[in-house]
Amino acid sequence: MVTLTRIGSKDVHYNFVEELLHTAFPEAERRNDDEQRWNADHEARFHCLLATDGQEPVGLLTYWDFDTFIYIEHLATAPYLRGQGIGKEMVCTFFEEHLSKPVVLEVEVPTNEMSRRRIGFYERCGLHLWECDYRQPPYRNSDGWLPMYLMASSGLSKEKDYQHIQNRIHQEVYRMPSLKERQ
Repeated sequence: MVTLTRIGSKDVHYNFVEELLHTAFPEAERRNDDEQRWNADHEARFHCLLATDGQEPVGLLTYWDFDTFIYIEHLATAPYLRGQGIGKEMVCTFFEEHLSKPVVLEVEVPTNEMSRRRIGFYERCGLHLWECDYRQPPYRNSDGWLPMYLMASSGLSKEKDYQHIQNRIHQEVYRMPSLKERQ
């Protein structure tokens, strides 16, 4: 049984989380380590969850808790455990414990088998694909914007909620100025 526990950068298992972020996500899809540690230790809306099976670390899930929705930023399973149902168990456990609000996450545009499989995984977990022109802001000034899609759980509408969700994620997760501030 998978357990999710909030941890900070001083936790004995934080190195596992950091290494897994490095192996599971390319640099363009994650913030630098210092910012990640700062968020884990000081940002009240940010939650870094360690997934364990018994005492063994098996994965990570990071999310932001906003007023009207939860944004899952990263989800990863230890490479040697992929394909064994751990990721699904992590998502189901998270939904059971935290689904007091609708959930949103970013996924790659389905251009290859892996990105299509990832979308299928989240659809089986109950999320719906929003095929909107969404772009993930860069984590670093030297990186470019990445074409992505959003996926959302029930309780949100692409037509009604998309703009608010996009603005909130861009401003608070990626620390981008609002559209009004950019003009």
